[in-house]
Parts: sequence; structure tokens; C-alpha cells
Amino acid sequence: MTLAWASLFVVFASTVVVLVDQFVLGYRQPAKIMEMVWPATALYLGPAAVMSYRKWGRPQSPRWMDRYGNPPRASRHAPTTIQTYHCATHCTLGVIIATPITYGVGLEMFGSTLWPEVVGDYIGAVAIGVAFRYSAEAHAGGRRAWAAIQKFLRSDLLTVSVFEVALLGWLALMHFRYFHETLRPGSPVFWFIIQVGLIIGFLAAWPPTLLLIRRGVKTELLGTPR
Repeated sequence: MTLAWASLFVVFASTVVVLVDQFVLGYRQPAKIMEMVWPATALYLGPAAVMSYRKWGRPQSPRWMDRYGNPPRASRHAPTTIQTYHCATHCTLGVIIATPITYGVGLEMFGSTLWPEVVGDYIGAVAIGVAFRYSAEAHAGGRRAWAAIQKFLRSDLLTVSVFEVALLGWLALMHFRYFHETLRPGSPVFWFIIQVGLIIGFLAAWPPTLLLIRRGVKTELLGTPR
């Protein structure tokens, strides 16, 4: 319990650090979606997310470049990592939104609360991913929605699916092997387990993201160092 509280405190503090830097100190991101991605990443990676934000995200802001000039050259793995952050945000927000709903409504499938959570988390991740793509589209009307869906299916679905499989595999292990339905969203241990699952999902999603970039499928690398 103490470890769970400590971990949650660290990630929330890390998220606040990023939010303050962006919206109070004025280091706004040129790709507005990244202003959600960086804080969401801090919700599970904590100080590691803050470090990568200060290394790769902050130097992309107009305020930083006005003060210091062009940002430093990023490592060759920066685009893959940032794009994995981007897709992982779909899953992170999906979990945060869908999990309390499924538990709050008291849904069960096959006698367990896990399966509605699995379905809800995945649907939430896909919906948020499409919404992200929609917000970045320049088309108008129905074409904009269809273009967003197409880009999500082509560029993000594989990464999101791999992330979700790894996350939900971890949750199933914890659910059936160790806790047997005893944990609920009101417990800090529950969210600590979610946090660990998000880290596992991120690690699992990194290789397919690299593959999609190398094959030219992910061509719109939002928020990557210029």
C-alpha cells in the first residue's frame, strides 16, 4: 500500500511539473496534441517522462527557441519513443475513462469484472486515437472523419492493439492469479497495477512503432524533434 501511494504521488507530481511548464511557464508545443501526450506519459513513466519532455519536448516550443535558438540534435530513437508515447496516450486515457465506468456500473462478463474492463479499455483507446487523428485533420465534414479513421487504422491500430494486449495480459495475471476480484478503482494498489501495466504496454508497443516508421507507414511524426 505504501509503495502504491508513493508511486502515485511521484507520477502525479511529474504530471504537474509538465503541465506547469507548458501552461504556466509558457513552453507550449507546436503540435497541440503533444500538450496532452506529455502529461499523459508522466502519469505512468513519472520522472522518466519529465526527463524526456525536457530533452525532446520543451526545446520544440517557440518560447525555448526564442531564447536558445535551434533545439539540439535528438537521438535516432527519439522519433520512435515519442510516437510510442503518442499511441500510448490513447491507451492511457482509455483506461482512465473506461475503467471507472465499467466498475461503477458493475458490469460483468463470464462472472468477472475484468472482461468488461478489457473491452471498455480497448474501445476507449480506439475512440481516443480516432479523435486525436480527427483533431489533426484539415478536411471538412464527413471527409475529415473518414480520413481520421483511415489514418488511425493504417498508422496507429497495430501499436494500440499491441499495447492493449500487453496491458490487459498483465491485468489478467494480477486479477486471476493474485487478487481474485478483490481490487477496485478506489484502491491505490489498483492504480499502481494499472501504472505497471502501462509501462509494460509501452515497452511492448515500441518495436511495432519502429517497424511502422521504418516502413513509411507512420509518416506524420507529430511532436518529434525537428
